[in-house]
Amino acid sequence: MKATVSWQQALTFTGQTESGFSQTLDGNGEALSPMETVLLAVGACSSIDVVDILKKRRLTVTDCQCELDAERAAEPPRVFTKIHAHYKVIGENLKEKDVDRAVALSADKYCSVMLMLKGNVEITTSYSIETV
Repeated sequence: MKATVSWQQALTFTGQTESGFSQTLDGNGEALSPMETVLLAVGACSSIDVVDILKKRRLTVTDCQCELDAERAAEPPRVFTKIHAHYKVIGENLKEKDVDRAVALSADKYCSVMLMLKGNVEITTSYSIETV
């Protein structure tokens, strides 16, 4: 995997991946900050796992949202110290044991972003289920 980050102006940069996607990043609040992208990556990576695991069990998932709450160190470097991910999973006939297992498997085995942060960031998870 390769990527290039190019300075645009002030503290604004454009990140370009080898797959052709790009994202504007900024240190002044004009676009996503690098730390915001890491937080979003935690939610996206783990949500992909949760949905994929449930679908592989032939369960009907109609929506999945991951609400993230993070704390950062007060002094530089202002790394994440804690991240809590709460999954709102909506679907048909979803059982608590299935969603619990999907969230646990993501956090403990499959989510490369969470696992990359493990040991440096306290990561906790929770979930709620809505049936349609």
